[in-house]
Amino acid sequence: MASPSQNGSDPPQPVRIAGTGSYVPDRIMTNRELEDLVETSDDWITSRTGIRERRIAAEGELTSHMAAAAARRALEQAGVKGDEVELIIVATITPDTITPATACYVQQELGALRAVAFDVSAACSGFLYALEIARHAIAAGAFRNAVIVGAEKLSAFVNWTDRNTCVLFGDGAGAAVLLPSEDHHGRILSSHLGTDGAQAELLNIPGGGAACPITPDNVEKRLATLAMQGREVFKHAVNAMRRASETAMEKAGLTTGEIALVIPHQANLRIIDAIAERLNLPAEKVFVNLDKYGNTSAAAVAIALDEANRSGRIRTGDRILLVAFGAGLTWASAVVEW
Repeated sequence: MASPSQNGSDPPQPVRIAGTGSYVPDRIMTNRELEDLVETSDDWITSRTGIRERRIAAEGELTSHMAAAAARRALEQAGVKGDEVELIIVATITPDTITPATACYVQQELGALRAVAFDVSAACSGFLYALEIARHAIAAGAFRNAVIVGAEKLSAFVNWTDRNTCVLFGDGAGAAVLLPSEDHHGRILSSHLGTDGAQAELLNIPGGGAACPITPDNVEKRLATLAMQGREVFKHAVNAMRRASETAMEKAGLTTGEIALVIPHQANLRIIDAIAERLNLPAEKVFVNLDKYGNTSAAAVAIALDEANRSGRIRTGDRILLVAFGAGLTWASAVVEW
C-alpha cells in the first residue's frame, strides 16, 4: 500500500470561525418509509447505524440552493455582507453540474461578485479540507475573509434498491465564515489532513465520469450511485479518525481532557462510539445529530458545528475537535478555540 499523504502546517496569522450556518430540506424520510422501498426495518437501521430519519431535497432543490442558504446564515451571524465576501469554497461530491463549480452558482446567489469561487472534492472530509485551504489563504494575506460550505444532495446519487447504502445518506448543507483573529481570541489552533488513494475502491461512485460514462448500454446498472464496502470502510474510518484526532491535539499542545467538545463525522453511531472509546471521551463530550440527518457527507461536520454553536454547546474559549473521514480515502481534523 502506498504511504498516505498528509498535510497541515500552522500559518502565521491566526484565523477564527466568525459565524456558522446550516440548512436542511423540509422533507423528512423516516426508516419506516424505507421499509416500503427495500427489505429493511426501522429496528435494523437504528441498531446498526443509529439513524432514525434523514432529510431529502425537494424536486428542483439543488446542492447550490442548500449551500447558499447555509452560507447566508453564517454570513449573518458573522456580520459580513454578501458583496464583501472574497473567497467561497464549496465542498461537495454532488455538484449541480460537472462544470462550472457549484461555488460559482453560490457566488451568484449570494451576490458575492468580488469573490473567488471554486469547489473541493474530498467526500466526507471536504468541509475540513476547505477549512484548511481558506485558513492558509487568509493567513497569507491573500483574502480578508472566506465562506466555506459543505453541501450535498446525496439523494440524487443513492441507489434506492440497495439496502446497504440507501438507508445511510441524506441531504443538507453547513457553512462557516472565516476571518483573521486580530486579538488571538478565537482561532483555529491546528489541523491535519490525510489521503490514501490506494483504498479508493472501498467507497465511490464508479460511473458518470470519464472512466465510465453513463450510456444506454449501462444505465440500468446504476453505476452513477454510491457503492461501498461497509466493513472495510468501518475499519479504516475508526483508525484514521483516531489518528487524525490525536495528531491535531498534539499539534495544538492539548490533551483529550482539555477538549470541551468533539464533533465527529456523522456516518454511523458505531463508528462514533468506537472513536470515543479509543480517545477515552465521555459521551457528553461528543456531539451527535446522526439520528436526525443520516450521513450528509461533506455537510455533516458543518451542520453539526452550526447546531452545536447555536444550541449553546460551545462557549467562548472552548477548545473543540472536528474530525472526519470519507471516500478517497480521506481524513481530516482540526482543533478550534472558540
